[in-house]
This record gives sequence, C-alpha cells and structure tokens, in this order.
Amino acid sequence: MAKQSRDDPMIDTIPNSSLSVLFEEASEHMSWLEQLDITEHDYSYIEPFIQKGYADWKQEISGLLELDGGWWFVANHTGTIIDADMPIPELVAETIAATVQSLECAVRSFECFSCIAVPVLTRSNGQLFAVFGCVLDEGISADASLILAKMNAHYFRACFYKRFHSWFVLDLLSIQRQTKREEHRRSILFQVVQKLHGKIDVDSILSEVFERIAGMYPDAKVELLMSQDHVSRDPRVKSLLLHGEQEHICVRAFMEGRMLRKELQSTEGEPYIEIAVPLIGKQGVYGVFHLLLPKDQVEEIDLQLISMLADTAGTAFENAKLYEQSNLLISELRLINELTKRLNQSLRPKEVFKFATEELLSIFKAEFCCISQITKENEHFEIMSSNVPSLSKEFFPKDYGFSGLVYSTQEPIILSDYKAYGKFSSKMMEITDSRSLIAAPLIVRGEVNGVIMLSHREERFFSYENYKLLQVLASHIGLAIANASLHAEVRRMANRDMLTGLYARHYLDDTIQEFQKKDTNGSLIVVDIDQFKGINDTYGHQTGDKILKQVCSIIRSTIRKTDIAARWGGEELALYLPGASMEHGLQIAEMIRLRVEQETEPKVTVSCGIAEWTRDDDRISVESLFYQADMALYKAKNNGRNQTQAG
Repeated sequence: MAKQSRDDPMIDTIPNSSLSVLFEEASEHMSWLEQLDITEHDYSYIEPFIQKGYADWKQEISGLLELDGGWWFVANHTGTIIDADMPIPELVAETIAATVQSLECAVRSFECFSCIAVPVLTRSNGQLFAVFGCVLDEGISADASLILAKMNAHYFRACFYKRFHSWFVLDLLSIQRQTKREEHRRSILFQVVQKLHGKIDVDSILSEVFERIAGMYPDAKVELLMSQDHVSRDPRVKSLLLHGEQEHICVRAFMEGRMLRKELQSTEGEPYIEIAVPLIGKQGVYGVFHLLLPKDQVEEIDLQLISMLADTAGTAFENAKLYEQSNLLISELRLINELTKRLNQSLRPKEVFKFATEELLSIFKAEFCCISQITKENEHFEIMSSNVPSLSKEFFPKDYGFSGLVYSTQEPIILSDYKAYGKFSSKMMEITDSRSLIAAPLIVRGEVNGVIMLSHREERFFSYENYKLLQVLASHIGLAIANASLHAEVRRMANRDMLTGLYARHYLDDTIQEFQKKDTNGSLIVVDIDQFKGINDTYGHQTGDKILKQVCSIIRSTIRKTDIAARWGGEELALYLPGASMEHGLQIAEMIRLRVEQETEPKVTVSCGIAEWTRDDDRISVESLFYQADMALYKAKNNGRNQTQAG
C-alpha cells in the first residue's frame, strides 16, 4: 500500500462535505474501498490520521450537551496520548495501559473524577490501533459514562476511517497523475531515442536535443559547454573552461559526472533553477548542458526527464563521434598495415631506423625527426636515426629533456609551443628552432627501449589525432626494432664462440670466401697453444679455459678492427688479415706470440703458422689457404714450438 507523507496538506484541503460526496460515489463504483483496512505495519505513519479523525469527531459532536463536564483524549496503540482537550492527570495513564494490555474497556474511579478508556480496533482483524477515552466528573453514573464513551469511540473510529479512505483515494489520484506524466515522459524519450539514434552526424544530434528542450520548456535558456575541440556552427555550443572555475556548477557536474542544480533569483526577483547535466557516453564525459528554468515550471519528474534526455544524447553523440572517427581510423589502419609490412621486410636495425624516420616525416608532415634508443652498457640515449646531421650518434643521459620525461613516465607528450613551455631544455628543439613537438616511447616487453620525437618550427602544428596516431605507430616501430635487434643478436650468437667471444669457424670460412672475391690478397694466421692438454691435466679444465680466454684477449687487442679472429677448433685459433701481405702477417703473429709468453698466467706459449694468397695464385680457395697455414703450424711445432713459420 502506498504511504502518504505524515504532513500531507492535501488531506486538510478537502472539506468534510466534499469527502461525503466522494465516498458516496466511491460506494457505488468502488465497493472494494470498504474492504481496505490498516494493519500493524501501518502503525508507524497513521498517527496524523488518528489526530485528524479526532479533530473531525470533535467538530461533529461540538453541539451535544451530553458531553459537557468531561475531558476527552485519544492515544496510539502503545498508550501514548496523541491529542486531548486539556492536560490529562498522570493517573489516566494507568487506565490507558490497562486497556492496551487487556484490549477491553477500562474504568477507574478516583476522588473527584472517573476515567474511561475504550480500545479502538481495526475492522477486519480486530487489532488495537488507538485508545479513545474521557475523564468525567463523579456526578455522571458509571454505566452512562461507559455507554457514552463507547458510542463516541465508535464514532471516532468512523471519522478515522473516513480520513483513511480519503487519503487512499488521493494517493490513487496522485499515482494516476504520476502515471500519466511517466507515460508522457516515456513517449518523449521514445521519440528522442528514435530520432537521435537514427542520426550519425554530431551537429544534427545536438540540434535535435536543443529543439526537444525548447519544445518542452519554451522559457528555458540552454547552452552546451563542450570539453573537446568540437567546432560547431551553433552559437549555443561553447567551450567548457576548466581552469580557475572549479566551483562553477558546470565544472563540478563535468568533474563529478552527475546532474547538479541550485535555486537562484533573477535581477527582477523571480526564482529560477540552474541545472547542469553532463553529456556522458560510455567512454567519458564530453560536455555539460547548462539550463536556466523558471522554478514554477520544474518538478522532480522534469529533472529526471532532462537527465535521461542528456544520457540518451550522450550515447548518440558518442556513437556519431565514433562513426566520424572510424572513417579516419580506416585510413590510419591502412597506413599502419602498410608501414608494418614494410618495416618487417628488413631485419637489419639500421635499415629499420632509417625507414621509420623517413616514413614518420612523410606521414606527419614534420620537419625534423629523431629516434633514440637506450644503450645497455651505460644507460644513455643514443641517437640511432635523425634527419638532423649534428644529432647523429649523439649520446644523452636517460633523464635529459623530453626523452627523459617520456622515459620516466612511459607516456607520450604533445607540446604546442616549446618557447612558451620552458620547463625542459632540448638540444633537438634548440638546434632546429622548433616550436611544436610530439614524442612517444618505444616500449618493448613493458619497458621503454627508446623515444620517437617529431618537431616543426610552427607552433601548434600537431593535432591531437597526430598525437594518438604516433602512439599507435610507435608500438609497431618498437616491435619492428625489437625484432630486428633480436635477429641481429641471434645472428651474432650463431656466429660467435660462446667461450672465447671470437667468431665461429663457419663465419670465418664464409668471410674469407667473400674477401677472396673482391680483394687482391690477404693473410691467414693459425695460432695453437703449446702443450694445452698438459695444462688441462695439470691445472684442470677451468684453468685451461682461463688461459684460452687470456690468449683470445691478447689477439683481439693486437689485430685491427677490420681483421677477423675466430676459434678454429679446441685450442687452435685463426686470424684473417684482409689485404695484408706475408711480411705484415709475420709481424702480427710474432707480436701475439711474444705477448702470450709474457702476459699469460700461468705461463704458456703459442706456435703460429701463416699463409698468404694473392690474385696471381693458380688456385684461390679457403681450403688451400687453411692447408698452407696448417702445414706452417705443423712445421713450427715440429721445430720446437713457441715460434712462427710461414707456409
């Protein structure tokens, strides 16, 4: 059963004569009304109706002389006095308590008065819901007093139920009015949903919302404050200023994501309501509808309607915005797909860096590009590719400038005016005299591996769409760089001996073969550690490995960068010297032999065999070159070791 407010003014505004007519009509058309009754669950809110029923009873019996000389009262189901003609003596409370406990009439006589309490029961279940009684002078007989009290209690109950029925009917009428309003609201919302979701143009959606609000509230002033850079021809669409306006109702509605309202007065003293309703989609808040309405035109149901209208508009706006962006995304996806395919065609890091720089400059129409990578050795940024020559192969600390900011936050940045910013210094921006900047991290396995920076000498050159697109491209470029670096590392590991760090024999064979196709001559040195088996037997294999590493370190520090050192097998090492003559090869071999004898611990010696090839040889091959060097090494060992022999 619906519950009316305790202080419902609608009940008091209906005169008793009107209530009589209302109930006569109700008896003809709604016989079920007489079947309604209260229960113990209603006791918490029926006290106002008990009090009003008591007032109706007093008005109806005000002319009866038989009631002179007595005081009347009414109490609730717990015995608490609700209303009385005069202050009641405390002794009356005992009489009321006896009635509440026994559910029977209680009569108590005192020195100069008597008290009668009559239980008032519900019609259907006979439950006590009130106590009606009186305090009379001793002059009235007890039987007459009891009969009089029961008759008036019965009449009071009729007055109470009269009030109860009127309340119920008014509640039904209120529900009916509310239902009609709800039906009208659903009809409006249905029409709005049909029209808004049938549109895919953002401006047409906003215009439809403005028209609907103007149709429902002709006196309303409406504007839409947008938080994004949405350009509209409608003068009612404006920008939402967030800085310095934190207490403004529209800013608060935007930040809190809920409708806010407050009551104000116009300069003429007319009351009106200011309403701020956020334009919300599933992905965020896009703006705020700002309305000014006369107070007398707004009810609670209107606020609900405005809120639901804004929710519908937010969803439709977001869908239309996504549709507009989808066309742009299609072209961007095609670009990303093409770029990714071309990036993955190369597995050389240098080529990937160079290609990425060229493509980024073309896509974003930027003037300058710089791609840096974190070095593993010293944790610095190394410029891997740039169209600014003075930045090539430069090194910067990982906390320097905008690259350091991107590295620390792992977030992209967009800068409209470098000269006005002034918080970070940037060599790239200074050298190129750039004003605009967008930068994005190259993230590999959750860590920043490098940074892409694009700049232009015009301020505010890059858009927010450029900023988002760079994030996407950076992820693909980062993956391509990681794949190329991983491929290079795998190739390096495949071509290297894991113990010594020198090249493997197959790599040396392939390299010599390539040199023999284009060079005119070259020398090969084969180095063998003397008595290496005895060293392993005497000191153990760990010491043998240590000796082998020492010899390899001496070889690496002796030869040129263009020379190639490899582990030929076991304790035998091979050095190829491109373009070197036999004499030069002998000098290098002797230098290695002498340094090994002096610098190793424990002391060891090496034997060297050297061979040369020239373009005039009858037969040029890797096999013959190794055969000659091996024969020279065999000769050095047979002659006493610790010496160099030429093939």
